[in-house]
Amino acid sequence: MANEKPLRKIAEAFEELETAVNSQTGEVEVARFSHACSLVSPLFGCLGIAFKFAEMDYVAKVHDLAEASKSISTLHVLLEKDVEAGCVRKAGSHSRNLLRVKRGIDMVKVLFEQIIVTKGNSLKDPASKAYQQVFAPHHGWLIRKAVAAGMYALPTKEQLLNKLNEDETSAKAQMQNYVAASAPLILYIDKLFQTRNLGVDW
Repeated sequence: MANEKPLRKIAEAFEELETAVNSQTGEVEVARFSHACSLVSPLFGCLGIAFKFAEMDYVAKVHDLAEASKSISTLHVLLEKDVEAGCVRKAGSHSRNLLRVKRGIDMVKVLFEQIIVTKGNSLKDPASKAYQQVFAPHHGWLIRKAVAAGMYALPTKEQLLNKLNEDETSAKAQMQNYVAASAPLILYIDKLFQTRNLGVDW
């Protein structure tokens, strides 16, 4: 990541998605969505062993959506195709993968919210709260235990910001931009599922 500013790239990409959500058509392209989400992937790697499971799962699901974008235009169409095929909840379906990726970007949103308001150099509280709020309800005991153990190997906030080539002021500004842009997108994806009575807690 030498000399790169991944946080800025992430914030800008999600601001573009927010613009799409708020546009007259309200359509989000699968290609643009999967590209923005791919920019988030290195963040999980920066968090170390605690989020290794999330990184591997997230990267695979984003890759699937990127492949799907070659033949499917928007998230709306993606869900419609799976509904017609009766495979929304099947392992490996694009819809299921979309829901998993949404959880990944939601976890990062909560993590950033917590980093912004938490004093000190430890990421343990922000990361624990983000995990508990977004991932833990969907994980079994073994994964939750492994994550709890991994929390002790998290980098410090200073180490994370060094990896991201940001100082605290610039990082918080970009994190806030991501939080603001990702919130309507997360609601938009939830609504895609809920308006079709598919639910999001599976």
